Amino acid sequence: MLSEKIEDIHSSKIYRLLKQGIWLYFFLLIFEGALRKWVLPGLASPLLIVRDPVAFFLIMRSIQAGIYKPNYYVVTAWLISLISLYATLFVGHGNIFVAFYGLRIFVLHFPLIFIIGKIFDKDDVIHLAKISLWIHIGMTILVAVQFFSPQTSWVNRGVGGDLDGSGFSGGSGYFRVPGTFSFTNGLTAFYGFISVFVVHFWIYKDKRISQFLLVIASFCLLAAIPLSMSRSVFFQFTIVFLFMVLTITKKTKLLSKILGIMLMSTVIFYTLSFFSFFQIALNVFIERFKTANESEGGIEGLFLDRFLGGMLGAFSNDFNTEFWGKGIGLGTNAGAKLLTGTQYLFSEGEWGRLIGEMGIVIGIIAILIRLVLVTSMLKNAWEAIREQNYLPWLFCSFVFIAILQGQWAQPTALGFAVFSGGLLLASLKGSREVVRKI
Repeated sequence: MLSEKIEDIHSSKIYRLLKQGIWLYFFLLIFEGALRKWVLPGLASPLLIVRDPVAFFLIMRSIQAGIYKPNYYVVTAWLISLISLYATLFVGHGNIFVAFYGLRIFVLHFPLIFIIGKIFDKDDVIHLAKISLWIHIGMTILVAVQFFSPQTSWVNRGVGGDLDGSGFSGGSGYFRVPGTFSFTNGLTAFYGFISVFVVHFWIYKDKRISQFLLVIASFCLLAAIPLSMSRSVFFQFTIVFLFMVLTITKKTKLLSKILGIMLMSTVIFYTLSFFSFFQIALNVFIERFKTANESEGGIEGLFLDRFLGGMLGAFSNDFNTEFWGKGIGLGTNAGAKLLTGTQYLFSEGEWGRLIGEMGIVIGIIAILIRLVLVTSMLKNAWEAIREQNYLPWLFCSFVFIAILQGQWAQPTALGFAVFSGGLLLASLKGSREVVRKI
């Protein structure tokens, strides 16, 4: 009896330690760019992989404690990564540093999807959502300051303290800004992540999330669309909204709530339109939207290239690659620069990178791992709606692209994919038939 009690105490300590590790991973994901730009610019390069030791600790400690056992997704991912590592060193580019940089994607970060899903529960997800909403408010204020500040200002410093600024040309003399992140893609992922929580708490009231916080977060989310000057943020929010509408087919009683959300969004947008900062940002955003649509083939071009990432193009363009590929890590920005001084040796699409690095056979296996996982998540999340657990389904609106076709060569995109995937699995614990097969 005493030994069981001691074991329970030890187990609770391990869980607490692992949860603290997950929280550390989250905060580093959000503020890694701030460290690289403002706090420790001289360490910008090593800070690129600052989350890797945390991921390693979570994997080793959870396996050691018997809390997590690698499933067939992870075992398969580790196996093909090991094969690709040998192929890289003996018939590929041969650079061990670039190879290990590429290896960390599937070996260190991919398993965190399941570890977070195992260690966190839905209460942890709600607590993290509350913290995220407060961070989101501060982030949007920062984005507004960056938007209206010159690129030479301290708030717009680039990675490593670059005085040229961190923004990308947007239009009308304004720049797309990254918030606390190193690059704008991090801010885009962040707002996609946040939009899931905002929409969810309007559908399903939770006493832990105050109405005041939710209203302010909603104002900030709608303001962030033009302030970010990102069409991807706009379309990500649209996808979340479409997933929300689809819940009506399972729960028709949600129709009134969804109509209420649409009305509330209209009121917020109308209110924001009275503020000059929003008027300026909206005009600039509309101008950028028109210009980008003309140059990239309109909305179809954005959806096919940006979101689907040229999935079919990955196969049509890369079938002539070496059987074993050119080597893992070479398709990453850092790896390509280190070896050749060039960015993106392969297609910028994720599937093209996988096939280019790993070869056609192993590359397709890597794609199938992610495809099967996303399909399983969608199925389980859809079933959870019957039990009024809407969060997993809304998470799918962000996760299915982030995992299936997200550009994991970029550390921030990788981080948001695995973290949001883990939260999706954790949120499924509110359902009876949870994640048995995932």
